[in-house]
Amino acid sequence: MDLATQVPIPARHCQATAARYAAVRAASVALAAPLSPEDAMLQSMADASPAKWHLAHTTWFFEHFVLAPAGLEPLQPHWHYLFNSYYDSAGPRQPRPQRGLLSRPSLAAVLAWREAVDARVLRLLKAGTLAPAQLRRLELGLHHEQQHQELLLTDLKHALWSQPLRPAYRPDLPDPAARPASALPLHWIGSGEQVVEIGAPAWPQAPDFAYDNESPMHRVLLAPHALASRPVSNAEYRQFVEDGGYRDPRLWLSDGWARVQAEGWERPLYWEPDLEQAFTLGGLRALAPHAPVCHLSYYEADAFARWAGARLPTEAEWEHAARQLPPDGHFADDGVLEPCPPSAGAGQGPLQLYGDAWEWTCSAYLAYPGFRPWQDDTGEYNAKFMSGQFVLRGGSCATPRGHVRASYRNFFPPHARWQFSGLRLARDLPRS
Repeated sequence: MDLATQVPIPARHCQATAARYAAVRAASVALAAPLSPEDAMLQSMADASPAKWHLAHTTWFFEHFVLAPAGLEPLQPHWHYLFNSYYDSAGPRQPRPQRGLLSRPSLAAVLAWREAVDARVLRLLKAGTLAPAQLRRLELGLHHEQQHQELLLTDLKHALWSQPLRPAYRPDLPDPAARPASALPLHWIGSGEQVVEIGAPAWPQAPDFAYDNESPMHRVLLAPHALASRPVSNAEYRQFVEDGGYRDPRLWLSDGWARVQAEGWERPLYWEPDLEQAFTLGGLRALAPHAPVCHLSYYEADAFARWAGARLPTEAEWEHAARQLPPDGHFADDGVLEPCPPSAGAGQGPLQLYGDAWEWTCSAYLAYPGFRPWQDDTGEYNAKFMSGQFVLRGGSCATPRGHVRASYRNFFPPHARWQFSGLRLARDLPRS
């Protein structure tokens, strides 16, 4: 769908859009506020980016995709090479593994650039002079920025953990392990064979935002199955570790077992060898035994499921279960930034489908039947990555509240561990 050829967006939406724009942009700056300029430059691995780069890249997005089509010359044209991410249509860019080399521009200069770009965007919104295509790209940019808010936190966590002193991002963060909690028995919620509809109507033809990879809506035949009433907990995953799960090749996919051996995996990322403590954005803390386990690769989630005599859910099974449920988990806005145990008095479930930890599914990240990427230069956003990755659902404790929905498809390669990724078990049921 070409974003430039849709029905015009009424001018009365501009004021609300301006308020939302200001709030989302301010949230990114607030996340970076505890960081020193040195912290903001850290890049601990090729898959991660410095916090300063996230702040700059999201600004580049608005300048390139919103302001430039509106006829405004870039404020810092030489920075576009530095802060383009993967848009080949936008020109060459700094190689991703080398983003940590960008000591210039300074963090202060990047923040000043953000303010100047924000002033331009807000001025155009106030004047009502942004065309429908630019307004829709601005809406896309806000969701894009929320994605980078989560990435800023996950990338920073890895960078701080990689240092010998293991400094905390914010020592004042609440500690989930200090909350009173008890083990919540896991039970199975069955679903019979049926045809269900998943996905989202294509935006911007439909009024509610959804990424192009969420569409079109389509029907899927679900076999009889059951989902676990809650995610797998730290205590349960510890049993897998202590039972020799990382030493038994029968539990692992071949690529996963090769990764275990090559990288010496023995436990989830950030767990200490004593299996009692883990590194968090609040520093080194005791594991909360009944909180959802996280920082697992797809390989680890799949191996645990096999050890437990179960499997990972398909994304269609997950979405069907989540369709009618409210977001009952913990998100970035809750200010904990670590998965928490289910709330006291939680019902029968399924619980915490949203928030706390992304849940791996066994579904490869592929196009839906009839998929059509956006037919302009934003078409590079999702479609080009539909190879060698698996789908995660539901959001995490680092996801902004309201950013995810039942149809939202996150995706990562199967070896990725630095995201807040966990699992929920599923199993097949006999046909009646």
